[in-house]
Amino acid sequence: MDSATTPRKAGPLVNRWLSHRVAKPLFFILCSLPAVWLFWAAWNDQLGANPAEALIRSLGDWSLRALVLVLLVTPLRVLAAWPALARLRRMLGLFVFFYASLHLMAYALFDMGFEWRDLLADLAKRPFILVGFVSWLLLLLMAATSFNRAIRAMGVARWKLLHRSVYAVACLAVLHFFWMRSGKNDFAEVGVYAVLLAALLGWRVWRRWRPSGRPMP
Repeated sequence: MDSATTPRKAGPLVNRWLSHRVAKPLFFILCSLPAVWLFWAAWNDQLGANPAEALIRSLGDWSLRALVLVLLVTPLRVLAAWPALARLRRMLGLFVFFYASLHLMAYALFDMGFEWRDLLADLAKRPFILVGFVSWLLLLLMAATSFNRAIRAMGVARWKLLHRSVYAVACLAVLHFFWMRSGKNDFAEVGVYAVLLAALLGWRVWRRWRPSGRPMP
């Protein structure tokens, strides 16, 4: 069998599975499992010597992983011929916001003790905190307008423009991670996310602007 045509031949089977009524609940459960495990581990003191730091960083890691999954949806739809993936994109995007919000709340609780004056001072003092907060604000705007009523209220063009902020979120998230790791001079994991996100964003730029291509949906 020609390996180049295998993804196309597998497409209808995968699309039927993705279109099944259990697909969304199953993906919801799978995306929720990291949060369930982390809070179970925190409750049972399974997060090591510094559980607060482990929880904050793990939630940040899962925010980045969910972001990679969101940006992977369109390439898979096009290259693997799985258009049914589109029905999962909104849910995956909301999980990015979910994990980023938990990451922010864990930082505000464990590092700042929910002292808002200290939190605002930290935003002004440490650039990587400010960058992370700005990326969360962008995610908040996208999450708040992720529903059909918002699309109708804003108009499709303005809605699409706002939701292209996901590209800025990807860049800010990597910068936030880079600055956070710079104190320990540990950039290996940062490099992995930077390469993945750069490849996914680069693919979009290439597909949009190649001479024979059409703008992506």
